[in-house]
Amino acid sequence: MSNRAVLEVIALDAQDAVAAEAGGADRLELVTDMAADGLTPSRETFAAIRAAVDIPLRVMLRLSDGFEAGDTDALVAAARGLRAEGADQFVLGFLDEYGNPDLVTVERLVAELEGCRWTFHRAIDHAADRDALRKQLADLPGLDAYLTAGSPAGVHLGLPVLVSEAAAAQRGEAGYEPQILVGGGLRLDHVPLLRAAGLTAFHIGGPARPSGWSAPVDAEAVRVWRTALDA
Repeated sequence: MSNRAVLEVIALDAQDAVAAEAGGADRLELVTDMAADGLTPSRETFAAIRAAVDIPLRVMLRLSDGFEAGDTDALVAAARGLRAEGADQFVLGFLDEYGNPDLVTVERLVAELEGCRWTFHRAIDHAADRDALRKQLADLPGLDAYLTAGSPAGVHLGLPVLVSEAAAAQRGEAGYEPQILVGGGLRLDHVPLLRAAGLTAFHIGGPARPSGWSAPVDAEAVRVWRTALDA
Protein backbone atom coordinates (compact mmCIF):
# COMPACT_ATOMS: atom_id res chain seq x y z
CA MET A 1 0.00 0.00 0.00
CA SER A 2 1.29 3.47 -0.89
CA ASN A 3 2.19 5.78 1.99
CA ARG A 4 1.97 8.89 -0.21
CA ALA A 5 0.66 11.78 1.85
CA VAL A 6 -2.49 13.57 0.74
CA LEU A 7 -1.95 17.19 -0.31
CA GLU A 8 -5.11 19.28 -0.40
CA VAL A 9 -4.96 22.82 -1.81
CA ILE A 10 -7.53 25.61 -1.56
CA ALA A 11 -8.84 26.69 -4.98
CA LEU A 12 -10.98 29.73 -5.68
CA ASP A 13 -11.41 29.21 -9.42
CA ALA A 14 -10.44 27.04 -12.38
CA GLN A 15 -7.06 28.77 -12.80
CA ASP A 16 -6.16 27.87 -9.20
CA ALA A 17 -7.36 24.33 -9.73
CA VAL A 18 -5.31 23.72 -12.86
CA ALA A 19 -2.14 25.07 -11.21
CA ALA A 20 -2.68 23.03 -8.03
CA GLU A 21 -3.20 19.83 -9.99
CA ALA A 22 -0.10 20.54 -12.10
CA GLY A 23 1.92 21.03 -8.92
CA GLY A 24 0.92 17.67 -7.49
CA ALA A 25 -2.17 18.33 -5.38
CA ASP A 26 -4.25 15.24 -4.66
CA ARG A 27 -7.47 17.09 -3.84
CA LEU A 28 -8.88 20.61 -3.81
CA GLU A 29 -10.99 22.44 -1.27
CA LEU A 30 -13.29 24.81 -3.16
CA VAL A 31 -14.24 28.08 -1.47
CA THR A 32 -14.94 31.71 -2.16
CA ASP A 33 -14.29 34.85 -0.06
CA MET A 34 -11.14 34.10 1.89
CA ALA A 35 -11.65 37.36 3.77
CA ALA A 36 -14.32 35.36 5.62
CA ASP A 37 -12.03 32.30 5.85
CA GLY A 38 -13.76 30.54 2.98
CA LEU A 39 -17.44 30.38 2.07
CA THR A 40 -19.54 28.25 -0.30
CA PRO A 41 -18.68 28.81 -3.96
CA SER A 42 -21.35 29.14 -6.62
CA ARG A 43 -22.63 26.22 -8.64
CA GLU A 44 -21.09 27.86 -11.71
CA THR A 45 -17.66 28.01 -10.06
CA PHE A 46 -17.90 24.37 -9.05
CA ALA A 47 -18.89 23.37 -12.60
CA ALA A 48 -16.01 25.31 -14.15
CA ILE A 49 -13.47 23.74 -11.79
CA ARG A 50 -14.92 20.25 -12.24
CA ALA A 51 -14.53 20.64 -15.99
CA ALA A 52 -10.93 21.86 -15.64
CA VAL A 53 -9.35 19.15 -13.46
CA ASP A 54 -9.62 15.45 -12.72
CA ILE A 55 -8.65 15.32 -9.03
CA PRO A 56 -11.30 15.14 -6.27
CA LEU A 57 -13.02 18.34 -5.14
CA ARG A 58 -14.32 19.05 -1.64
CA VAL A 59 -16.79 21.95 -1.61
CA MET A 60 -17.19 24.21 1.41
CA LEU A 61 -20.68 24.47 2.95
CA ARG A 62 -20.51 27.72 4.93
CA LEU A 63 -22.44 30.90 4.21
CA SER A 64 -21.06 33.35 6.78
CA ASP A 65 -17.92 34.03 8.80
CA GLY A 66 -17.54 32.24 12.13
CA PHE A 67 -18.53 28.77 13.25
CA GLU A 68 -22.26 29.17 13.90
CA ALA A 69 -24.46 27.90 11.09
CA GLY A 70 -26.79 30.85 10.59
CA ASP A 71 -29.53 30.03 8.07
CA THR A 72 -29.68 26.24 8.04
CA ASP A 73 -32.32 26.16 5.32
CA ALA A 74 -30.02 28.17 3.05
CA LEU A 75 -27.15 25.78 3.77
CA VAL A 76 -29.32 22.79 2.89
CA ALA A 77 -30.41 24.51 -0.32
CA ALA A 78 -26.78 25.22 -1.23
CA ALA A 79 -25.85 21.60 -0.62
CA ARG A 80 -28.79 20.42 -2.74
CA GLY A 81 -27.79 22.71 -5.61
CA LEU A 82 -24.17 21.60 -5.55
CA ARG A 83 -25.21 17.96 -5.44
CA ALA A 84 -27.37 18.59 -8.51
CA GLU A 85 -24.29 20.06 -10.21
CA GLY A 86 -22.35 16.87 -9.50
CA ALA A 87 -20.47 17.67 -6.28
CA ASP A 88 -19.84 14.52 -4.27
CA GLN A 89 -17.42 15.60 -1.50
CA PHE A 90 -17.88 18.43 0.99
CA VAL A 91 -16.43 20.40 3.90
CA LEU A 92 -18.58 21.59 6.79
CA GLY A 93 -18.63 22.03 10.54
CA PHE A 94 -20.66 24.12 12.97
CA LEU A 95 -20.69 24.82 16.68
CA ASP A 96 -23.42 26.13 18.96
CA GLU A 97 -22.98 29.15 21.20
CA TYR A 98 -21.36 26.97 23.87
CA GLY A 99 -18.70 25.51 21.58
CA ASN A 100 -20.42 22.15 21.22
CA PRO A 101 -21.11 20.62 17.79
CA ASP A 102 -24.33 21.93 16.24
CA LEU A 103 -25.74 18.48 15.69
CA VAL A 104 -29.07 19.70 14.31
CA THR A 105 -27.42 21.56 11.44
CA VAL A 106 -24.72 18.98 10.80
CA GLU A 107 -27.21 16.11 10.75
CA ARG A 108 -29.53 17.99 8.36
CA LEU A 109 -26.66 18.61 5.98
CA VAL A 110 -25.36 15.05 6.21
CA ALA A 111 -28.85 13.78 5.38
CA GLU A 112 -28.87 16.03 2.30
CA LEU A 113 -25.46 14.72 1.24
CA GLU A 114 -26.78 11.14 1.13
CA GLY A 115 -23.55 9.35 1.96
CA CYS A 116 -21.07 11.73 0.29
CA ARG A 117 -17.68 11.93 1.97
CA TRP A 118 -17.01 15.08 3.98
CA THR A 119 -14.50 16.85 6.19
CA PHE A 120 -15.36 18.49 9.51
CA HIS A 121 -13.34 21.68 9.23
CA ARG A 122 -11.45 23.84 11.72
CA ALA A 123 -14.47 24.42 13.93
CA ILE A 124 -12.94 21.54 15.90
CA ASP A 125 -10.10 23.87 16.91
CA HIS A 126 -12.64 26.21 18.53
CA ALA A 127 -14.70 23.51 20.24
CA ALA A 128 -15.20 23.44 24.00
CA ASP A 129 -14.03 19.80 24.06
CA ARG A 130 -12.52 18.40 20.87
CA ASP A 131 -12.44 14.80 22.14
CA ALA A 132 -16.13 14.96 23.06
CA LEU A 133 -16.91 16.48 19.65
CA ARG A 134 -15.22 13.57 17.91
CA LYS A 135 -17.24 11.07 19.88
CA GLN A 136 -20.52 12.91 19.23
CA LEU A 137 -19.89 12.90 15.48
CA ALA A 138 -18.43 9.40 15.27
CA ASP A 139 -21.48 7.68 13.81
CA LEU A 140 -22.35 10.24 11.14
CA PRO A 141 -22.16 8.74 7.64
CA GLY A 142 -19.52 10.06 5.27
CA LEU A 143 -17.28 11.78 7.83
CA ASP A 144 -13.75 10.76 6.86
CA ALA A 145 -11.51 13.70 7.85
CA TYR A 146 -10.99 16.50 10.36
CA LEU A 147 -9.25 19.64 9.12
CA THR A 148 -7.35 20.86 12.17
CA ALA A 149 -4.35 22.88 13.29
CA GLY A 150 -4.55 21.43 16.78
CA SER A 151 -5.09 24.97 18.12
CA PRO A 152 -7.16 28.04 17.23
CA ALA A 153 -3.85 29.88 16.88
CA GLY A 154 -2.49 27.54 14.20
CA VAL A 155 -0.28 24.52 13.71
CA HIS A 156 2.80 25.93 15.45
CA LEU A 157 0.97 25.99 18.80
CA GLY A 158 -1.12 22.94 17.96
CA LEU A 159 1.72 20.50 17.31
CA PRO A 160 1.43 18.68 20.67
CA VAL A 161 -2.31 18.15 20.16
CA LEU A 162 -1.82 16.92 16.60
CA VAL A 163 0.85 14.43 17.69
CA SER A 164 -1.35 13.25 20.57
CA GLU A 165 -4.38 12.79 18.32
CA ALA A 166 -2.28 10.91 15.77
CA ALA A 167 -1.30 8.52 18.56
CA ALA A 168 -4.96 8.14 19.60
CA ALA A 169 -5.85 7.28 16.01
CA GLN A 170 -3.08 4.70 15.84
CA ARG A 171 -4.39 3.12 19.05
CA GLY A 172 -7.83 2.86 17.45
CA GLU A 173 -9.60 5.07 19.98
CA ALA A 174 -13.28 5.72 19.32
CA GLY A 175 -13.88 8.95 17.41
CA TYR A 176 -10.38 9.04 15.92
CA GLU A 177 -11.08 6.95 12.82
CA PRO A 178 -11.38 9.92 10.38
CA GLN A 179 -8.13 11.08 8.83
CA ILE A 180 -6.39 14.04 10.46
CA LEU A 181 -5.97 16.68 7.75
CA VAL A 182 -3.42 19.17 9.08
CA GLY A 183 -3.96 22.77 8.06
CA GLY A 184 -4.07 26.31 9.39
CA GLY A 185 -0.72 28.07 9.58
CA LEU A 186 1.04 24.94 8.34
CA ARG A 187 4.68 25.50 7.37
CA LEU A 188 7.21 23.32 5.60
CA ASP A 189 9.35 23.09 8.74
CA HIS A 190 6.40 21.45 10.55
CA VAL A 191 6.28 18.57 8.08
CA PRO A 192 9.09 16.30 9.38
CA LEU A 193 7.66 16.14 12.91
CA LEU A 194 4.12 15.60 11.65
CA ARG A 195 5.16 12.88 9.22
CA ALA A 196 7.22 11.18 11.95
CA ALA A 197 4.09 11.16 14.13
CA GLY A 198 2.27 9.24 11.40
CA LEU A 199 0.18 12.08 9.96
CA THR A 200 -0.61 11.58 6.30
CA ALA A 201 -2.78 14.45 5.08
CA PHE A 202 -1.96 18.15 4.70
CA HIS A 203 -3.94 21.23 3.65
CA ILE A 204 -2.51 24.49 2.31
CA GLY A 205 -3.94 27.78 1.12
CA GLY A 206 -1.60 30.73 1.55
CA PRO A 207 1.59 28.66 1.01
CA ALA A 208 0.35 27.83 -2.50
CA ARG A 209 0.22 31.57 -3.26
CA PRO A 210 3.62 33.19 -2.58
CA SER A 211 2.28 36.52 -3.86
CA GLY A 212 -0.75 36.52 -1.54
CA TRP A 213 -4.45 35.78 -1.82
CA SER A 214 -4.92 38.34 -4.59
CA ALA A 215 -2.71 36.16 -6.81
CA PRO A 216 -3.51 32.69 -8.18
CA VAL A 217 -2.11 29.37 -6.99
CA ASP A 218 1.48 28.88 -8.13
CA ALA A 219 2.15 25.40 -9.46
CA GLU A 220 5.80 25.52 -8.44
CA ALA A 221 4.89 26.46 -4.86
CA VAL A 222 2.58 23.44 -4.72
CA ARG A 223 5.34 21.28 -6.18
CA VAL A 224 7.67 22.30 -3.34
CA TRP A 225 5.09 20.95 -0.89
CA ARG A 226 4.59 17.78 -2.92
CA THR A 227 8.32 17.15 -2.83
CA ALA A 228 8.54 17.80 0.91
CA LEU A 229 5.68 15.41 1.66
CA ASP A 230 7.15 12.72 -0.57
CA ALA A 231 10.63 12.97 0.97
